[in-house]
Amino acid sequence: MIQIENTPNPNALKFQSEKQLSEVDTQEFQKKDLNQIKNEFVKNILNFEGVELVLISKNFMSVKKDEKTSWDTLKPSIISSINDHFEKNKEPIFLKKNVVFNKKNNDEDETIQKIKDVLETKVRPAVAKDGGDIQFISFNEGIVNVKLKGSCSGCPSSTMTLKQGVQNLLCHYVKEVKSVEAS
Repeated sequence: MIQIENTPNPNALKFQSEKQLSEVDTQEFQKKDLNQIKNEFVKNILNFEGVELVLISKNFMSVKKDEKTSWDTLKPSIISSINDHFEKNKEPIFLKKNVVFNKKNNDEDETIQKIKDVLETKVRPAVAKDGGDIQFISFNEGIVNVKLKGSCSGCPSSTMTLKQGVQNLLCHYVKEVKSVEAS
């Protein structure tokens, strides 16, 4: 069964599944990259008129649409696609064996590891509730650069989330952090 949840972004919805959608870390796909996407399920969703972005996590999928397209026309198609996938396949959309991972850098700076830990344990679960994700990009001279993904990208509330939520948490837990910026 698929449950639909609103997100703070009026152009994004979260489709919660009782079945596991992915065995790997959150994956984001944009319509502009359609030619490079190999996964047929994702390509199918992105081919729906008005869909701009798809984010797939362990047990939910966020879909972001353009301003002109109505959810009334998109929702049934998306739900149908998810259900169709699981009727034909018993496995998640993304399997560990089909994804190449970057090796972790053992020489990574201790401050960067602390930042990543806070993002992973305190921030990601919160933004996932709203159908989004956050990705660490860099840390330089007290400034953390992150990328907001899924329903968080382009959301009217994202600046407030970034400054009042993410920045406050990181400054509290990692004394070297002075501010957080979106890439």
